[in-house]
Amino acid sequence: MVDAVVSVCLEKLLNTLTEQSRFVNEFRDQFERLEKELQLMQCFLKDADKHKRKSKNEILRQIMANLRELIYEAEDILADCQLQSQDDDKLSYGWLNCINPLNVGFQYQTGRRLREINEKITLIKENISSFLNVPIFGRTETIGALSGRGDRWSGPVYDHTQVVGLEGDTRKIKDWLIEAENGLVAIGVVGMGGLGKTTIAQKVFNDREMENLFERRMWVSVSQTFTEEQIMRSMLRTLGDASVGDDRGELLRKINLYLSGKRYLLVMDDVWSEKTDWWQRICEGLPKGKGNCVIITTRNERVARKMGVKEEKVHRPKFLSKDDSWLLFRKIAFAETGGECMYPSLPDVGREIVEKCHGLPLAIKAFGGMMLYKPPTIHEWRRTANNFRDELAENDDSVMASLQLSYDELPPYLKSCFLSFSIYPEDCVITKEQLVHWWLGEGFVPVRNGRSSIEAGEDCFSGLTNRCLVEVVDKTYNKTISTCKIHDMVRDLVIRVAEEDAFFRSNGMNCRHLGIKGKMLKKQLVGNSKLRALLSTTKTAEVNNIASSIATKFSECCYMRVLDLSRSIFKLPRNGLLNQIGSLQHLTYLSLSNTHPLIQLPPSLEKLYNLQILDVSYCQNLKMLPPYIVSFKKLRVLDVSHCGSLEYIPKGLGKLSNLEVLLGFRPAQSSQVKGCRIPELMTLTRLRTLGLQFTRADEIGDNEVNALINLNELQFLSISCFDSEGSGDLIAKVEKLYPPQQLDELSLNYFPGKTSPIWLNPASLPMLRYLSISAGNLESMHESFWGVNDTIWKIEALMFDSLSDLGLEWAALQEVMPSLRIVNATWCPELCSFPIEDIGFRGGVWTREEQIMNM
Repeated sequence: MVDAVVSVCLEKLLNTLTEQSRFVNEFRDQFERLEKELQLMQCFLKDADKHKRKSKNEILRQIMANLRELIYEAEDILADCQLQSQDDDKLSYGWLNCINPLNVGFQYQTGRRLREINEKITLIKENISSFLNVPIFGRTETIGALSGRGDRWSGPVYDHTQVVGLEGDTRKIKDWLIEAENGLVAIGVVGMGGLGKTTIAQKVFNDREMENLFERRMWVSVSQTFTEEQIMRSMLRTLGDASVGDDRGELLRKINLYLSGKRYLLVMDDVWSEKTDWWQRICEGLPKGKGNCVIITTRNERVARKMGVKEEKVHRPKFLSKDDSWLLFRKIAFAETGGECMYPSLPDVGREIVEKCHGLPLAIKAFGGMMLYKPPTIHEWRRTANNFRDELAENDDSVMASLQLSYDELPPYLKSCFLSFSIYPEDCVITKEQLVHWWLGEGFVPVRNGRSSIEAGEDCFSGLTNRCLVEVVDKTYNKTISTCKIHDMVRDLVIRVAEEDAFFRSNGMNCRHLGIKGKMLKKQLVGNSKLRALLSTTKTAEVNNIASSIATKFSECCYMRVLDLSRSIFKLPRNGLLNQIGSLQHLTYLSLSNTHPLIQLPPSLEKLYNLQILDVSYCQNLKMLPPYIVSFKKLRVLDVSHCGSLEYIPKGLGKLSNLEVLLGFRPAQSSQVKGCRIPELMTLTRLRTLGLQFTRADEIGDNEVNALINLNELQFLSISCFDSEGSGDLIAKVEKLYPPQQLDELSLNYFPGKTSPIWLNPASLPMLRYLSISAGNLESMHESFWGVNDTIWKIEALMFDSLSDLGLEWAALQEVMPSLRIVNATWCPELCSFPIEDIGFRGGVWTREEQIMNM
């Protein structure tokens, strides 16, 4: 992935050289020489990486490793120059600082080292060129052209819920479940990796018929390294119980209690170990009532048998037929045109590719995702087919060959993003937000021409999901992806490449990226002074325990850009820890989310001039943010949501002109003179996401109600009135707080009024596509909601949740929302004639596609 390292470095050089800071200008000639050398080299680095892997040539491997380390060092020097310039700007004695002995020493050492790096890179470039027999000159391309290649879509284009050729498999499993009578019936889904075992189990597990049949359903992903306690905690989590700290006997007793007298379904997904004593102990503690079932997916039939599956209940999925294979490929590769190929010259090559996948869904999906981003030319498709043939010659495994080729064909900046998944444990569910923040913090995402950085990061995420390299786990009501994971075979590839390129190593030594998984070894920090990113990678409902001796080592990783300590417990006073973090002046992303009891941020963090993302969400004891927060000029994301004790944000927030995301903003009351009021939001012209929290009427002044109107970049607005006081006056104030007209999504939570705000109408919000209303006292919609002078909504997705008094008629809603394609409603018993089963409690989802299918 040296081409990815080069891509990131060039991006930073390009952005930095536009600045006129003194220390960057001091070495501008050397930086420009470095930029030129890397641009010359970039065109053939992908070929060198591929050749290194296939030939297993140790000399070339070492050359590439040396190049990678030189580029990282150059990047660190560039960051030091920026930091020196920032420190310079903060000193008042101007030119006298230039002759400061410390600065003179820095200038000398930096200049000498940059010259050495450039000379070594020039020599490496010539060696690689000779090794590959590739001419250097005449092959330059600008970084803009390289980084933009392949970016055809800015969002998902393939519906990941589509399944092809597995209808018979799911029907067979469902019939077995329906017929189950006595005891605990075990069903096995057995087959090789990439065959679709988990997909079959998921379709059955999420089927509405199965949801009605079983009162309790549990899904457990069984990793290759697991403990009995982890399995039981996972079972309890799916039953709604976190159960942190219970011993094995207590965990099993709780499971039995939850399931007693209930008909339940348990899925044990991807079981590897033939040692099944753990299952026997769990099984003995489970209720054996009528019709209870367990589905076991495994690659090893002996595992299924040892877990109690009888021959007549073993299902062995078959390879997809030629027709189904081609259909699956078409749905992905031609997703832009609804799965139809519009180019007569391509199907023959496409079928040739699909045939080499041997009916394995994972291989077909990976290839389809790759071809989705290829130009629709016979030359490009033929080239890719030939490359696949070469990969198969190296490794006669169509799944791994297609995955390797998919990685090789990624744009350089996406390779770094993809390798990020290597630090997460097996079967870990990962939030899109953490990934995007990490990628932005470390500079993996190319951002230029004033584009939103968050939007660019989400485009990178879509680039990986559209290529079917990343699996979708959860979506919001409007089908926006919120969490994801990777298939274990994809993970095998990611781990291997990450190990080879020192991106991440499973032993945690001599690499630049690490994950915190429960406990952390001291040697992992001591042996990683070059660490760039350290992130919490604990699974859902788990926490990290970090010893004092480890926490104090953070400050030794002086080039760390990304530090995510969310969901961590430290055996050290938090102020001591946070003072250590204050020395990490290259830090761009800091998350202290859910680190109770965080009460305040210490003065030492004022030194974090480069901070772009600060997340202190879910810190319920955080009472205030320090005034220096408003001096973080580069800040793009500030998340203080779900901080119940936070009184206000300091005055001066309007200075943060680069802010794109602001969540949990609670305006200061009129008596809180040091707090930020709503009018300061008017200067945040780049704001795209805003979360407002109101509790009292005096948080909105009579002359402040127009503060949001001119936020022309705002796309998502959330307004919450949770725990509000004096609701009558507050309702009147919110009624006047008109959102900007171009708003794309609105979330209204705990609104105390019985009628919707007057501004919630298609004339005031003509661009609104997504609307979510939850909790509160809403009984009806204001008459303006139904449109005036034939105006209609453009809303596509709608969610109503916990609105026990809201009365609406389905026919009237459809008339005013002709573009509606998704409705999600739960606990809304007064809604009339909505085509959603059990809308008064469990609720459900209506989609336009389902309506068409049922007609």
